[in-house]
Amino acid sequence: MGLASSLFILAALQAQSQPARVEVTPSAFELAVESSVQLSAVVFTEGGIRIANASVRWFSADGSIASVDDGGRVTAINPGAVRIIAVSGAQRGITIITVPQLPPEKIVLRLPVETVFAGTSAPLEVTMESRTGTRLEATGVRFESSAPGVAAVDRSGRVFGRQPGTARIRATAGTVSGTTEVRVVSNPATDYAVIPEGSTARTGDVIRFRLQATSAVGTTVDGMYPEWAMSGPGAQIETEGAEGVFVAERPGRYRITALVGEEISRSTEIDITQRNIPARLIQVGRGPIATNHSGDVWVFEGVDGRDYAYVGTLYYDWMKVWDVTDPTHPVLTDSMQLDARRINDVKIHPNNRIGVLTREGASNRRNGIVILDLSTPATPTIASEYTATVTGGVHNVWIEGNDIIYAAHNGTSDMHIIDISDPTNPREVGTWGLPKIASSKTLHDLIVQDGYAYLSYWDDGVVMLDVGAGTHGGTPTQPTLVSQFSYPIGNTHTAWRSGRYLFLGDEFFPPDWDPDKPIEARGYIHVVDYDDPENPYEVARYEVPEAGAHNMWVDGDRLYVGYYQGGLRVVDISGELRGNLYAQGREIAVLKTTDENSAVPNWPMTWGVQVFKGHVFAWDLNSGLWVARLDEATLIP
Repeated sequence: MGLASSLFILAALQAQSQPARVEVTPSAFELAVESSVQLSAVVFTEGGIRIANASVRWFSADGSIASVDDGGRVTAINPGAVRIIAVSGAQRGITIITVPQLPPEKIVLRLPVETVFAGTSAPLEVTMESRTGTRLEATGVRFESSAPGVAAVDRSGRVFGRQPGTARIRATAGTVSGTTEVRVVSNPATDYAVIPEGSTARTGDVIRFRLQATSAVGTTVDGMYPEWAMSGPGAQIETEGAEGVFVAERPGRYRITALVGEEISRSTEIDITQRNIPARLIQVGRGPIATNHSGDVWVFEGVDGRDYAYVGTLYYDWMKVWDVTDPTHPVLTDSMQLDARRINDVKIHPNNRIGVLTREGASNRRNGIVILDLSTPATPTIASEYTATVTGGVHNVWIEGNDIIYAAHNGTSDMHIIDISDPTNPREVGTWGLPKIASSKTLHDLIVQDGYAYLSYWDDGVVMLDVGAGTHGGTPTQPTLVSQFSYPIGNTHTAWRSGRYLFLGDEFFPPDWDPDKPIEARGYIHVVDYDDPENPYEVARYEVPEAGAHNMWVDGDRLYVGYYQGGLRVVDISGELRGNLYAQGREIAVLKTTDENSAVPNWPMTWGVQVFKGHVFAWDLNSGLWVARLDEATLIP
């Protein structure tokens, strides 16, 4: 037997003994908080032979929900769902553990002040807690006071001080209850006034009001938490702490009232003018594509110093290359054909030398991603393909400057992390995903900004991960959960973080939609305050009537949205945001992306937008590439 034959036989024997599958039992189960269970992992070869004494490493995808030791013993810590992963060699097995929510054990009541002044009021903060201290939503709570003559309480939990003394407030829900002591003291205030940030404002400007209380000798009296109300159509006011947060949709005069107590209230008026930012989108160039439907686009400066726009396709197998160095005259330089039914997403590495195309619907069912060599950006070539763990198709990707691709895989609905430091030999280095307890789990899109990843998880809302920011122990290849935010209607499609706000777009298509016919899309932009990223909450929305939102881009204090049949829209997002931005007149410019050279004549379907070198590049599902310039007129007094 020759050396070559011996090496071949040795390699075959080694392959037969290598892990090919890891089976974890039980495969899915519930585990009560503070309970433990022993897992087992069996490792098999390609031929289905069990490997005795195989080395297995155990991991928990979220250690705050359940931990696992080196021997595979799992302990539940907090309610939720988590993947426990057993790794042997390059293979892994997964089980899903669901930790049910504990029932409420007590109700906790808190007042924002230590004492309540007679004649004033204060709101109770009501929370339910399980025996482990987990906060639960407080529902079905009833209130009563032990001494209503001292301190009364209404059905909403607002406490009204009536005369000095002490009273105990009890909150009851089902079989659990909680109490707090309220001490009412004499009120030194003799004068009250409602003070706004300013006397006039525009529609869409958020004005915060406060109550100024003073004593008979002119000293300020702190500790007032009034309830706020307003009169007049087309505006809203919310009580937030001690302040009233006001925003108007219509111009006019509004009366703002602080309800201090049962018999004390004070009001002021504010004049609101119409918001008016002179601006328009001026079309300067076109890259018409009428023979097929366009997908996503990325605009960048190539290594040759020229500017390019790469355009993906929907239900076609081409990626179009446009030279947009002169944005008024885009020039088609190449059409790259792939084995795909859809090239949904295009992204370019920050070094502008590598590009990534997502692939869906390949004839051999091996989809994944295609990595481009951009040495000659006018005519890119394929450097490599990666399909090993993402054969089910990739819908969207994001590239970080550390040579990492984050890919939204259709098959697993997980985020797969792929190292492309060697573009010719990409390899997976990590994954993260919500547990697939229900069939509805769908990861549609993702974006990475400032070390955080935002995963648009359709009906499960948006998930924020630490992927290198370090605030929650995450790294680029080992993400950790920061928070999850969802809303009842679902269909969370895309996200973009700007300052304290996360802009979330949802997408609704009719069930019988046809890309070759007009599509009546719906959906809008949710504005979510992420100043405290572990406790995000929705504060505003941008909703265009009779149209549907898609992809977006933020540049400075301007939000650009591809609003499908509503065209390209530009929104002023300066300052604090509350309420309905569209109704407030914060939309400042619109461009309808349709002409006679369109796959669906006279029907715009603006897919997305990117601001690049002072120009606005938009792309339309039916008509291809559009180039515009935002002209904001300067007012001359």
